Amino acid sequence: GQRDEEEAHHILETFAFYLSEPLSKERVEAFSDGVYAIVATLLILDICEDNVPDPREVEEKFHGSLLEALSQYGRNYLAYFGSFVTIGLLWFVHHSLFFYVTKATRLMGLLNILSLAFIGGLPLAYQLTSEFAEKSHNEIEAIQVSCVITFFASIFQFAIWTTALLHEKETLHPFARYGGKEHAFMFAKLALYPCVSLGAFFLTCLLSEFSTEIFHLMQIVIPFAFLALRIFVRISLTVIKSVMSLSRRKVVLLEEEEACLSPTETLS
Repeated sequence: GQRDEEEAHHILETFAFYLSEPLSKERVEAFSDGVYAIVATLLILDICEDNVPDPREVEEKFHGSLLEALSQYGRNYLAYFGSFVTIGLLWFVHHSLFFYVTKATRLMGLLNILSLAFIGGLPLAYQLTSEFAEKSHNEIEAIQVSCVITFFASIFQFAIWTTALLHEKETLHPFARYGGKEHAFMFAKLALYPCVSLGAFFLTCLLSEFSTEIFHLMQIVIPFAFLALRIFVRISLTVIKSVMSLSRRKVVLLEEEEACLSPTETLS
């Protein structure tokens, strides 16, 4: 029995060591950039193939007005921009994440592949949210599928950051470790998309009239939320520093006053 326990412990140690083995950071970034580029290209190919009006239809149905014909595809264009913004921001977060990572591990590479697997599903989310009729049950389910895809794509990025923090001395730059300002910014960036996608998912469960237009406008507004979040984190850190500096000054002043008092005054 003791021998079996020792062998099991040795297997666990070997498995943990295997997951923490180094992986080429440059290869991980190159593969990730390729996937992001292909996914973004698939989006524009979809919209060019299915959402361009026929010249004969423009002449007969819309009296030669191309803008009026294009307005018929407004929901599809909104879905395209919302999906493209999502891909762009997830790439931006991925770039920021690996900018602070000095050494990647096999576990981080595995989590990155899982994140990219859901990134590759974003064109599917675009097709679902642009094809189904408005205010229908299928439309709500399409939004929920898109929220699930976005959630898992972003939560695995968060898991990469958590894994890097477990061995931060080997994997992260010093200014991005626990307690640093950049660590707070990175944590806020990585937490934003999981929170937004979960919030949108539960809104669709509570509000049956939640439409794809609201969902895609929410996707487009998220970059401004990134900016507002960074400003909020900066203000919060500034307020915390000012409060801590004021408290330190008060302590220093009290110590100086006590030092200036005579022993009898101090006793009294």
